[in-house]
Amino acid sequence: MGTKAETPEAYIKKAPEERQEALKKLRQVINDNLPKGFEEGMQYGMIGYYVPHSIYPDGYHCNPKEPLPFLSFASQKNSINLYHSGIYAKESLKDWFVGEYGKYVKTKLDMGKSCIRFKNLKQIPFGLIAELTQKMTVNEWITLYEENIKK
Repeated sequence: MGTKAETPEAYIKKAPEERQEALKKLRQVINDNLPKGFEEGMQYGMIGYYVPHSIYPDGYHCNPKEPLPFLSFASQKNSINLYHSGIYAKESLKDWFVGEYGKYVKTKLDMGKSCIRFKNLKQIPFGLIAELTQKMTVNEWITLYEENIKK
């Protein structure tokens, strides 16, 4: 659901009404648990969390004018999707998440490389997302990003 919303609040208001509460809760969980240094804003038509240029002036290698993306979420056609770059870049973090998922949700995990899809809004594991959000600091993300980008 690409949108021209300029703020996270506007993005949520433009989402289908039946998803707004889940989106608000997801945003709150992320904001309550995100390590210091990341900033929230709109990035790539989604609510995003990124390393600002004030901390990482190089920005994102694909477009250095963009701050370094880390985490985002969006209301898509059939699901709410969470995108976590750390899961894509760090195998042990992905393994931890996959291993923990079944403790929170009994249905099969629907996941791509960095994308976790939640089709049933009642089964979004907010507690697990809170833990995931806490797992990587800004400095850890920058180091991991630089290690992977130079490969």
